[in-house]
Amino acid sequence: MTTALITGATAGIGAAFARRLAADGHDLVLVARDTKRLSEQATELHDRHGIEAEVLTADLSTEDGIAAVEARLSQPRQPVDLLVNNAGFGNKGRYLEVSMADELTMIKVHIEAVLRLTSAATASMRERGRGGVVNVASVAAFVPRGTYGASKAWVVQFTQGAARDLAGSGVRLMALCPGFVRTEFHQRAGMGTDNIPGWLWLDADKLVAAALTDLARGKSLSIPDPRYKALMGAVKLAPRGLLGGITSKTGRKYGPK
Repeated sequence: MTTALITGATAGIGAAFARRLAADGHDLVLVARDTKRLSEQATELHDRHGIEAEVLTADLSTEDGIAAVEARLSQPRQPVDLLVNNAGFGNKGRYLEVSMADELTMIKVHIEAVLRLTSAATASMRERGRGGVVNVASVAAFVPRGTYGASKAWVVQFTQGAARDLAGSGVRLMALCPGFVRTEFHQRAGMGTDNIPGWLWLDADKLVAAALTDLARGKSLSIPDPRYKALMGAVKLAPRGLLGGITSKTGRKYGPK
């Protein structure tokens, strides 16, 4: 039986990955900051699907948190076959309205943690000749919008570059770029969602199903909905100045978690 490790596992896209992978028979390592929620989730998934669900409490904005997950990913006797780097957050406010401490924390979680955990996982996977990594980015990666968009653009570029470098090794890497998903993401960031049209919202479970299909097909980039694929196609043709104006009006509300 294979094992998947999911960061940010207790809510949103992370929880949807946990549900789907458990239903498919994968054992899980569930990573988040809230031990109580992790334990409840692990018990529920074990009872419902008969899989083993390990709990790992870790805050990926800290050195200790990242190191703890790195260590778990590197255990040769309990190998992880699929890593889902999903942990992340949004900041409310424009550039210079957000504290430098919050900006640096975002870089720690969205960039440093993704780099280190992907590296720990793929080093072991390459030795075994198999494995997969899904790094959850966002369609915000393709529009000019502050640290959040920049960090997600890094995730996309890093993942696709690593996928190319590991081609032929048996290890697959994919950047997942959803749009607006009905999760706790915006509420936790204190962001309103009243101005977001209903047709832009995605269902987390359907999103995960599409993402896993894309991973199985060997894609290094997944935009798992026809609506957002069309929008991102339009983004490539639109002037960057216009895009900047549009995203500044909506605020930092692109977010997959």
